[in-house]
Amino acid sequence: MSLRGEVRVVDDVPRAFSELFVEEAPPSLTLSGGTTARRCYELLAGTDVDWARVDVFFGDERWVPVDDADSNEGMARKAFLDSVGAGRVHSMRNAGDAVDQAADAYDRLLRDHGPLDFVHLGLGPDGHTASLFPGSATLDERERLVIATGDDLHPHPRLTLTYPALNQARLAVFTVAGEEKRDAFRRVEAGDDLPAARVSAARVIWLVDEAAGG
Repeated sequence: MSLRGEVRVVDDVPRAFSELFVEEAPPSLTLSGGTTARRCYELLAGTDVDWARVDVFFGDERWVPVDDADSNEGMARKAFLDSVGAGRVHSMRNAGDAVDQAADAYDRLLRDHGPLDFVHLGLGPDGHTASLFPGSATLDERERLVIATGDDLHPHPRLTLTYPALNQARLAVFTVAGEEKRDAFRRVEAGDDLPAARVSAARVIWLVDEAAGG
């Protein structure tokens, strides 16, 4: 397995992400979680984008209230969604009263919407992306676009997009920043079978800084 997509080594990953989003002007944006994602989204708050016209989705979410510190949606709302007046935010956490019910509802939502346009993904030190972790049964899902998942290694049940959803996306953008991501990115480059390396959207762009790229 070889690295899929285009690698762009950049000085500032969040700034490169923000500039790419403005350049692409997609009608939908699928959000990630984590520290790098938060910095990306804080920069998006200052862009000249008509957010009322953008459908906002989530790539994965922990089954916690939106105002919980572990919520990806909560982070994104604080970083930019609430301040820019985004009007079409499709919450994973609030898609249902129970995690399985929410997964079913979000799956139907994505099927009705069609392929996602601009999917933001991260790279975990173990090679995971979204909530697709090494060794998880979620990696073998071939039908559903969204599933509920969880195990003893992670404190909360989760909702996540699956490969059928990610691989039909028009553009997947990985942001990889910091020395702590260097080993994982080297493994992706080397062709190791990591969850992130399996993403094969129509276009895949890796935004990597010098610290992560080595």
